[in-house]
Amino acid sequence: MPASVLAAVEAEPALTSIASPTMWGITILAVLGLLVMDFILTRRPHEVSMREALGWSAFYIALPLAFGAFLWSRYGSTTGVEFLTGYVVEKSLSVDNLFVFMLLLTAFAVPAALQQRVLLFGIAGALVLRGIFIALGAAVLASFSFAFLLFGAILLLTGVKILRDQVKGTGHEVDVSSMRSVRLIRRVMPVTDDYRGPRLSVRENGRRMLTPLAVVVAAIFATDIVFAVDSVPAVFGITSDPYLVFATNAFALLGLRALYFVLQGALSKLVHLGYGLAAILGFIGVKLVLHWAHGIWPSVPEIPTVLSLGVIVVALLVVTATSLYATRHGGEDSHATAHVAEPVESRTD
Repeated sequence: MPASVLAAVEAEPALTSIASPTMWGITILAVLGLLVMDFILTRRPHEVSMREALGWSAFYIALPLAFGAFLWSRYGSTTGVEFLTGYVVEKSLSVDNLFVFMLLLTAFAVPAALQQRVLLFGIAGALVLRGIFIALGAAVLASFSFAFLLFGAILLLTGVKILRDQVKGTGHEVDVSSMRSVRLIRRVMPVTDDYRGPRLSVRENGRRMLTPLAVVVAAIFATDIVFAVDSVPAVFGITSDPYLVFATNAFALLGLRALYFVLQGALSKLVHLGYGLAAILGFIGVKLVLHWAHGIWPSVPEIPTVLSLGVIVVALLVVTATSLYATRHGGEDSHATAHVAEPVESRTD
């Protein structure tokens, strides 16, 4: 290893955070409180109206904007811009996640009244996984400067994969029968023929049985792991503050339930979203690589966070405009297709 690289690794400072332990505690309690509130509101299954979805979406958009304004006023413009940029990145990636959620809900024939309950279980699982990944990522970045290079490579490879899948038209395929989580559950426990409201399991004929709701929740948990792999490094490419990384992830995830029902009809029209996400992840990957190189060779330029925000917003606006143009003229069909080997009603094992 060259002496300059070794010196940079040894001199790498621990990641600093704007948040005190008290601020961390308040934030985590607030996130848990919002999550509990959502579970209470959905305890009685019902179909979500557009008015309800728009109201909650407005709330979950206003909340991070207000929090970002607080960070800006208290900690300065740099922190405010980093939070806002990270939030935009997470929100754009979460839209791609909604494609998969939509396909899973369709593949498992989840009743409309239960869909928001399933989404909440997925959000809760994603929050736990993101917390774990953020803690691990922060520890690695604090100890090894080359982790920035590793995270950059992950994002570049992910961007290439998304681009390749988009070109082939296979970016959002879901083969439920081949998912390991589904196959494992079916081997371990029997599954009822139909849904039993919001219950995950029931007792029939003296034995405990899972409902299809438990199976689809497990499938969503499995996809949460995949989502976290590119989501967390992407935000670390914007800010190295673990608190801001957690806050941006939490705010983006909490609004997913309402956003799903707002965008449910529009998701199939975003046929070029994969191109935009590939460009965003590739750009942030390059940003991370340049950050690593700048620590070793100061002459290597870094990409400012303000520029990153501009590039990300422009990319999203362009692919949204081209997607709407393509679907309006019937030029393309949605790539979001689900492959289901067998109907959910037959999963009695």
